[in-house]
Amino acid sequence: MYDEVLQLTGIEKAYNRGKPGEVHVLRGVDLTLKRGEVVALVAPSGAGKSTLLHIAGLLDTPDAGEVWIGGETMHGRSDRRRTAVRRDSLGFVYQFHHLLPEFSALENIVLPQLANGTPRAEAEARAQMLLDSVGIAPRASHRPAALSGGEQQRVAFCRAMANAPKLLLADEPTGNLDPETSDLVFDALMKLVRETGLAALIATHNLELASRMDRRFRLDAGHLRPH
Repeated sequence: MYDEVLQLTGIEKAYNRGKPGEVHVLRGVDLTLKRGEVVALVAPSGAGKSTLLHIAGLLDTPDAGEVWIGGETMHGRSDRRRTAVRRDSLGFVYQFHHLLPEFSALENIVLPQLANGTPRAEAEARAQMLLDSVGIAPRASHRPAALSGGEQQRVAFCRAMANAPKLLLADEPTGNLDPETSDLVFDALMKLVRETGLAALIATHNLELASRMDRRFRLDAGHLRPH
């Protein structure tokens, strides 16, 4: 049985809380992800999927409910502890790659490892391995401007995997790509997830890609329901 990597229990979130025009974005959301699972989160823009990902990724706090990462509750944890969990256990990928333009593909993957105390030689070897696993090792020395959109996003996946996280959170990771490139990038993501055994929660509008994941959920008026 897979280990539970992420648990969300009773997550509530509202904006303008207690004021006129209060908007309930999340209403009692429960979700568990286990090691090796790829779970799709399907919802239209404005439905709260980014808010849910931010809460799962410890970038935002819920109004009620608890977030557990690797069996540890984040409720009441200090900012230092939450930052450490984000650094050591979580990887993030967004619709736009946000690569550092002055650094090569390899260097963009090496830098988070150096920040985490990994020796440079070890960091470079892991970065090269990750690039090879998604089929773009020959592009390691290229800066982002010299890479295609699909290549840039694959580098972004590798960067998210640099410190061997337990949980990958991706917000519309193929939303800025054409269908063919989207398929290539998604296949690369799935390969990384399957080979490493981490859990992944992926928000997407792409129903075809969602159908290829292990489980699918949709946000409906703040409630999380099987899709």
